[in-house]
Amino acid sequence: MIPVQGFEGLKVAVLGLGRSGLAAAKALEAGGAEALCWDDGQEARARAEQAGLTLHDLTRGNAWEGVAALIASPGIPHLYPEPNKLIARAMAEGVPVDNDIGLFFRSFATRDWDGFDTLPRVVAVTGSNGKSTTSALIHHVLEHAGRATQLAGNIGRGVLDIEPAVDGEVVVLELSSYQTDLARALTPDVAVFTNLSPDHLDRHGGMGGYFAAKRRLFAEGGPDRAVIGVDEAEGVYLAGQLTEGPTDDRVIRVSVDRKLTGPGWQVFARKGFLSEYRKGRQVGSVDLRGVKGLPGSHNHQNACCAYAVCRTLGLAPRVIEAAFHDFKGLPHRSQLVGEADGVAWVNDSKATNVDAAAAALGAFKNIRWIAGGLGKDGGIEELSGQLGNVAKAYLIGHSAREFALQLGDTPYEICETMERAVARAGGEAQPGDTVLLAPAAASFDQYPDFEKRGEDFTRLVQVRIGETA
Repeated sequence: MIPVQGFEGLKVAVLGLGRSGLAAAKALEAGGAEALCWDDGQEARARAEQAGLTLHDLTRGNAWEGVAALIASPGIPHLYPEPNKLIARAMAEGVPVDNDIGLFFRSFATRDWDGFDTLPRVVAVTGSNGKSTTSALIHHVLEHAGRATQLAGNIGRGVLDIEPAVDGEVVVLELSSYQTDLARALTPDVAVFTNLSPDHLDRHGGMGGYFAAKRRLFAEGGPDRAVIGVDEAEGVYLAGQLTEGPTDDRVIRVSVDRKLTGPGWQVFARKGFLSEYRKGRQVGSVDLRGVKGLPGSHNHQNACCAYAVCRTLGLAPRVIEAAFHDFKGLPHRSQLVGEADGVAWVNDSKATNVDAAAAALGAFKNIRWIAGGLGKDGGIEELSGQLGNVAKAYLIGHSAREFALQLGDTPYEICETMERAVARAGGEAQPGDTVLLAPAAASFDQYPDFEKRGEDFTRLVQVRIGETA
């Protein structure tokens, strides 16, 4: 646990008692603060009581007397589409509002570091797609190289739930726009921007607000090094804002769309080969084609970002390449969950928007595509040019019929349920085919989250493979 600094002897309200909220409350108390906890949900309040935390009804008239700060969980809106009433009240009362990420950055460094030979560092990864894989890959490479490292944030453990850093340790954080938007302190040593595509627009008041939330990690965080994906206009803009000139190697540009040139520091991937250039000369390369845990150009972008970070941390290209080959990928992200009779079964349940689904569709050939769920604005119209590898679509969930109308000439079948989709796709698949779950939709019509959707797909696949083995 990271004890929170700066609130000794003070009352701090904690709103939202999920994983990050509970960790924040415990870390506040470990640092000498009095944590006053509240959640609208009775079950969450019961969990907090069982953990020995103090409940404090923030809806009462005098609830805010003597409160020094409010720590809000990332999922609670503070501005758009409208502020949560309790957050709005805190702001009206002049009570500072922060989140666990802000508490982490103000509390991570301690006086124990004075005796370290090498100061610990924080790598923070944000972006629309690929940030989980990129974060996990950086962490994996560091472990493979024998470096002390912890993984936290939007993946794995809450940021305040990790152990205090040891000499030379690297903490890798995956940070969502919800987390970067509100944090009052953001001071990563290395910051990564993978890419940007429309998502969470209601929460951020549009695309500009969404980008602004991501940009805070760089503009306000002031990292020593910034790894920036420049395949979208926003990435080009961000890199331009951060750099002092063409030779400024504090900004590492990353692309999977084109070869990057110039006197600066670039990492790009083309046709399965990763290249690192500095001062106009190639200084490193990795053949990604045989890395089974990183299929497709979207994963090659993740690999480029992770490679760039690891190079800034002093690792050699051959060390990074060897670690890439050991990487098994993350659950629900282009995850190979079974192979039988020449048919591969891939779980990409995390592909909840069209950009992520397009990346998955581009990574395989001869696809039997399972898609659908709770569709987002525009459905799958933007995927019309990405369906050349799809032999047939098997549509499930609330948006099945809407998606069917947007498939053009691509054959499809409305299956409604995952069970029927797996059965129909498996029954029609031929050797060399890939049955791909890449829903291009949220899961909430049939599942509580994308993880449960992916787990159901995996379970059905394993039962089927067992029956046909």
